[in-house]
Amino acid sequence: MSIDDALVMILAGGEGKRLYPLTKDRAKPAVPFGGRYRIIDFVLNNFINSGFFKIKVLTQYKSDSLNKHITHGWALSPFLNQYVDLCPAQMRTGSDWYRGTADAIYQNIFHINDEDPDYVCIFGGDHIYKMDVFQMLKYHKKKEADLSISAIPIPISEASEFGIIEVDDDWRLTNFVEKPSYTPKSIPGNPDYCLASMGNYIFKKDILLDALDRDNKTEASHHDFGKDVIPMLLKEGKRIYIYNFNDNSFPGMSDTERGYWRDVGSIDAYWQANMDLLAYDPELNIYSQEWPLRTFNYNYPPAKFVWEEGERVGMATNSMVSEGCVVSGAGLSRCILSPKVKVNSFSQISESILMENVQVGRYSKIRRAIIDKNVVIPPNSRIGFNREEDERRGFHVSPNGVTVVPKGAIL
Repeated sequence: MSIDDALVMILAGGEGKRLYPLTKDRAKPAVPFGGRYRIIDFVLNNFINSGFFKIKVLTQYKSDSLNKHITHGWALSPFLNQYVDLCPAQMRTGSDWYRGTADAIYQNIFHINDEDPDYVCIFGGDHIYKMDVFQMLKYHKKKEADLSISAIPIPISEASEFGIIEVDDDWRLTNFVEKPSYTPKSIPGNPDYCLASMGNYIFKKDILLDALDRDNKTEASHHDFGKDVIPMLLKEGKRIYIYNFNDNSFPGMSDTERGYWRDVGSIDAYWQANMDLLAYDPELNIYSQEWPLRTFNYNYPPAKFVWEEGERVGMATNSMVSEGCVVSGAGLSRCILSPKVKVNSFSQISESILMENVQVGRYSKIRRAIIDKNVVIPPNSRIGFNREEDERRGFHVSPNGVTVVPKGAIL
């Protein structure tokens, strides 16, 4: 199935300040996840698996690693007019970088004019979830909507952390409030829950182009969809409908996966979402053959576990170990290893994420840590056991006690 009447535009220029230092040298969508993926792989797989093959990826902040990943791993067929194109900020409409989500699309409006689709899908590139986007597009067409917004039900007690959507009984938008300080209106028929915006939009092309043009001419605007464009269209009485993400399904979906969506915008949320993958019956199954998760394929040998003599045993429990890794006489428990990690004898690592090409010396102990790529851990190191000591060594420690050793750290 190929959907030819829609153009996809993915916003992937986010700085991701709350994920620092993982975003010190890379954009948030380029942060590794689940061992061998990047965060942006999830939205790209959602569209490809849903039949959308015309995709523009809008980049800006420290995009080099993201550019390389897209170029190497997401080459579609130009012969069939299929593409995942990189669209770096080019200042075509002025001298400013992207001033907001709406301005990012406005500065790339020529792509929309060139492709001339009936619909434009504008999605973020920095969340972890599975979604059949075609079902949302069908909903959009059925409602004859000018704009459709995907939303996820959350407990009303958590409303102050999200952009909250209020709807009538037909799920037409009646109000949008960013992080409300009051108790918002509940979902029709569900008094304990309200709707949080996922930041994913499907527009009729003409409605979008007109709104972007008027927003660009408004000096007081933040040039943001949530703060400016959507309230403007709502005030004008445009047909804005909300798509309930909990109604979405995809091939091979398990009961635990329904409604799974994570904003991995902080170190603690990112660490927890990775650890969730290690459950026997995870809320996000990355092993499904019916909804495959593609990424760049490394040409590395299989992972290897060596030594079995006394306490020198190479083994891993409740862990995911990528290709090219060697666990040499060391023990792993609840760990995720990216490709080419080497863990040497008598080391013990638990509840940790080790990114590409990390080297761990003998007799080291690591717990509740994220080790960024290319870091060399000397023998006899201890990481994640003493907050003050970790911070004194220049590591970042999250509010929930996850230690991050950044790229380039000298231990």
